Amino acid sequence: MIERAISASGAPPANLIFEITETTAAENLPAAREFAQRLRKLGCAFALDDFGVGHGTFTYLRHLPVDYLKIDIQFIRALLTDEEDQQVVRAIIGVAKQFRIETIAEGVEDEATLKKLLEMGVDYAQGYWIGRPMPIPQATQLVT
Repeated sequence: MIERAISASGAPPANLIFEITETTAAENLPAAREFAQRLRKLGCAFALDDFGVGHGTFTYLRHLPVDYLKIDIQFIRALLTDEEDQQVVRAIIGVAKQFRIETIAEGVEDEATLKKLLEMGVDYAQGYWIGRPMPIPQATQLVT
């Protein structure tokens, strides 16, 4: 269905990033791998969401063709004051760089957190400080 929709839309597949959570991947790793591989063959990217929350983190990096790791919001919320969260984020960034995977921090809600993440080497950020969720027609107007 996804392949047909991409083909029918004429949209560049390189503009699409599909996300799958660690817990979903854990339920059926072979199916998750096949799904990710098919998307990448189309030219789409693949993100592993809620990274660091699951128990088989390194297994997923080894078996899934991941382009992005999304650092879970629970490690970002208190990043400025919690040394343990900072250590976890640094570790995730380090692992991602070794695997040549880009990182996305979820839940960035203020400028100070964004600056800290930039200092730490996070590649991308998402959250209310960056932009609030909006309907597709509004997002399309914003982009154009």
